[in-house]
Amino acid sequence: MHTDKLPYHLFSSPINDIPLPEQFTYPFLYTPHPLVKIAAHETQNYLYSRADWSNELQKGKMFGVLIIAAPNGDIGYLAAFSGNLAGSNIHAFFVPPVYDLLQPDGFFRKEERMISDINHRISEILESDSYKTSRQNLQNAETFFREYIELLKKNLRHAKEERAKRREKPLSEAEQTAMIHESQFQKAEFKRTEKHLKSELSSLQEKVGMFEKQLEELKHERKQRSAALQEKLFKKFRMLNAKGETKDLCELFRDTPQGMPPAGAGECALPKLLQYAYINGLKPLAMGEFWWGTSPKNEIRHHGQFYPSCTGKCKPILKHMLEGLNVAPNPLEHHTIKNTPLEIVYEDEWLIIINKPAGLLSVPGKDTEDSVYTRLRIMYPEATGPVIVHRLDMDTSGLLLAAKTMETYKELQKQFEKSTVKKRYTAILNGTLHADNGTIVLPLYPDFSNRPQQTVNHEYGKVAITKYKVIERKDGKTRVNFYPQTGRTHQLRVHSAHPEGLNLPISGDQLYGTPDKRLYLHAAELEFIHPVTGKTVKICKESPF
Repeated sequence: MHTDKLPYHLFSSPINDIPLPEQFTYPFLYTPHPLVKIAAHETQNYLYSRADWSNELQKGKMFGVLIIAAPNGDIGYLAAFSGNLAGSNIHAFFVPPVYDLLQPDGFFRKEERMISDINHRISEILESDSYKTSRQNLQNAETFFREYIELLKKNLRHAKEERAKRREKPLSEAEQTAMIHESQFQKAEFKRTEKHLKSELSSLQEKVGMFEKQLEELKHERKQRSAALQEKLFKKFRMLNAKGETKDLCELFRDTPQGMPPAGAGECALPKLLQYAYINGLKPLAMGEFWWGTSPKNEIRHHGQFYPSCTGKCKPILKHMLEGLNVAPNPLEHHTIKNTPLEIVYEDEWLIIINKPAGLLSVPGKDTEDSVYTRLRIMYPEATGPVIVHRLDMDTSGLLLAAKTMETYKELQKQFEKSTVKKRYTAILNGTLHADNGTIVLPLYPDFSNRPQQTVNHEYGKVAITKYKVIERKDGKTRVNFYPQTGRTHQLRVHSAHPEGLNLPISGDQLYGTPDKRLYLHAAELEFIHPVTGKTVKICKESPF
């Protein structure tokens, strides 16, 4: 239910028995609160009612909901979409943008028209017959010049060789003088011809240069206008926080590695929702963002599923906007197995294999020191080298190989680099996989706006190959064995979840699927050649699930 007198929506469903969240959602890793799920469901029902948007929504878009407490005690929600929808930033059901860059008379539209005009003038030059003809004439002349000069040089070399042969026989003084004159004449003729051709070439280059200068000036003007427009636009996005403090996007991104906001910053759903709540005196209680429509080609987005806020565009903004709220801590910073001792599965004087529990990092993280590496360093202070030979994701359990000496480490690394180490993982997929076995070949590339997530990128991605075999199908889930042939970051998780892969996320995958008690992925088997004994080592430790 929504009333025009209120700057928020009241729930259509009964919510009296649902306790309010104690802390605001940590937006980069969360399980949606029950109120968030209801608000999202009601928002989705509204989207279903908009038949006029069906084609655009089918292409896919991120939406967000924000649970709020109003000054009068009402508990309601706000809804927003990322970017624009149906050619507009403003629609009645959703909060307005922080700054409406699509307003017809605004500076953005005016400057955008100027830049579009420059683009049009650049296109006119590039597509003009005179420019194309000049370019073609120059290209033809350069080819002719190069080939003709090479022919003249060949002729000069041939004439020189002929004179050399004639000199092998006795020659009169007159004949020798004649050959000298012949040589001088041919060289002079070559220089005259070369000078003439260069003059013609220079004339053609000058004609093309006139066009190139125009293009360069227009592109320079476009670049300057675009940079100035972006900076002016970013300064219009003055983001509030719960303390009432305001900072523009340029300030918020000044200390980031890129130094400037990326395109689209400030236009995602959650910054819009928080800004509107603060302006209207509404207290944010919980949030959630869900994808609606077809998955993008490279990213993994499933229809109706919740996802964390993006880190590249939103993290610097939300760090500021959430100040003053009681925000839940980052689960990764506290999701460690501090009191669980490492289970040693195999050990000799050169190497060690442990059964890493889910929730423990392989190596220290940015915010967490506890890791397999840290513990092994304490257990084996005399060990040399990096120790950890390969890594498992924090949420993945299973066999992890470590070396006690630098020499052992280097030899094992070579086996991993050559992909001679055999690995088997066990996973439970969310859904029924109909194929019994197969091979997934999808190149992976970092998602720089959402680290550490990976995307499928056929142009720039690194090759990633996974073989799989179904073990069991039960209760709408599928147990599979994975046999990775390469070792890319998040390879099994992306190959499982991506539409071009199995299109079934691994159960409990908070990045590419839906959260659960744990990530149901376990490194169950490891086989390699012992770097010292030369014998095959095969270790199995089946999954705990």
